[in-house]
Amino acid sequence: MKVMNIRRCSVLFLEPNETVRFSLGAVFSGGDGLVRHSAWQAIAPHLENGMVGIDEGMVIMLGKLSPSRWVPWGDCGGTYEQVHALIQKGLVIAAEDIPGLEHFRLDDERVRAADWWPLAAASAGLGRWSDVDSAADMERNGTNTVAGLMKTREAPMPEPESSADTFLPRCESDAFDDLLRRRVTCRNFSVRALEHAVFARMMERVFAATHVKEPVQGLRFLKRSSPSGGGFHATDAYLLIQRVAGLEPGLYRYLPEAHALSRIEGCSDQVETLAGQMVAGQHWFSNAPVMVALVATYRRSFWKYRNHAKAYRALILDSGHLSQTLYLSATDKGMGAFVTAAINEKQIETMFGLDPLEKGVIAVCGFGYRAEEMTITEFDPGRAVWSATQS
Repeated sequence: MKVMNIRRCSVLFLEPNETVRFSLGAVFSGGDGLVRHSAWQAIAPHLENGMVGIDEGMVIMLGKLSPSRWVPWGDCGGTYEQVHALIQKGLVIAAEDIPGLEHFRLDDERVRAADWWPLAAASAGLGRWSDVDSAADMERNGTNTVAGLMKTREAPMPEPESSADTFLPRCESDAFDDLLRRRVTCRNFSVRALEHAVFARMMERVFAATHVKEPVQGLRFLKRSSPSGGGFHATDAYLLIQRVAGLEPGLYRYLPEAHALSRIEGCSDQVETLAGQMVAGQHWFSNAPVMVALVATYRRSFWKYRNHAKAYRALILDSGHLSQTLYLSATDKGMGAFVTAAINEKQIETMFGLDPLEKGVIAVCGFGYRAEEMTITEFDPGRAVWSATQS
C-alpha cells in the first residue's frame, strides 16, 4: 500500500556532528593522522532512543514538510522509497496505518497532546539512560578520586576575587542550625531495617498531601511540605523498599492523599539488583532501606503551562524541593539520605511500568540509618556526623 498523506513529526531538531578517528594512512599521505566524518542526527522525543541518524538528503526533505498539515507524499521532493525510509525512522508520520509502524504516529500524537516546550521535550527524551554503570565508568576513566580528576581534567577555573563591603553578624547556633550541619549525604547505610512507624512518618512529612483543593471538578491543587510549580505537585513517589519492618520488599507507589501504598507487581526477589540499576551502579546508595524514584506526570503541569519554556524546569525544581525536605526529615530522625540524578531512567520505567511519554523519572533519593563506620568517604568537613575516631 502506498502512503498518500504525510507530515513531519511534531518535535524535531537536526544536529550536525563529527566523528574523528586515527588513521596511519592519513599520516603517510601527509595529513595529521585524523580522519573526520560528518553526519546528521535527528532528535525527536517520541523515538525510543530520542535520536536517529539521517543523511543530507533526508535533512532537505524534512525541511520541506509541515509538522501540522497533512500533504501528499510527493510534496517533499523525494522518491516514494526515500519518503518510506523517513517513515521507518519515525521522522515522517503517515496518516494511514502501516503495519509495524503505527506506534510512531501514536507516540507522536501523545507528544503533541502533552503541550511540551519543544527544547525541553528533546532534552527529556534524549537524556534518559539505559544500563549505565556510572560507578564503574568513573573507576575506568579515573574520575572517582580528586587525584584522578586532576590528572584527567585541565585546571579548574579560579573563583573571581571580590572584596567584602559589609560584614554580616554571626548568630549563635540553635537547634535548626545544628540540623542543617548534620545534613550530609549518606554513602554508608546500615543493614538495619527501618521501623514501620519511622518509615510512615517520613513518607507523611515529605510526600503526603496536607490539604487538597478542587475549585472545579477535575482541577486539583495539593499542599505539601515542599513548594511546587502552580501548586499541582506533579511529582509522585515510586518506592523500592528493601528493609522496612512490616512491609514485603518490593515496588510500591505512594498515594499522597490517602497516605497509603499501592503494591506494584514486580521482581520482589530481585530488589538488590533493581536497586543497583536504579542508581546506575552507585553501590554506596543502592543499599539504602528505602529508595524513591521522583516521577513527574507531565500533563498534570503542562495542562496549565502549555508549550511553556519554564514548565519542565519547574518540574525539575519540584524534585529538588522534595529531596531536600527528605534530607532534613531524615536528619531530624537520626538517619542519612541521598539524592542523585545519575540514574537509569529506562530501567526504572520498566520496573514501575511507566510510560516515558507521560511520566518522567527526574531523580532518585533514599533514606535509612547510617552504618557504624564510614567505609566510603562522605563530605562532612565539619565533623557534624562522623567524629575523628569514626572516620
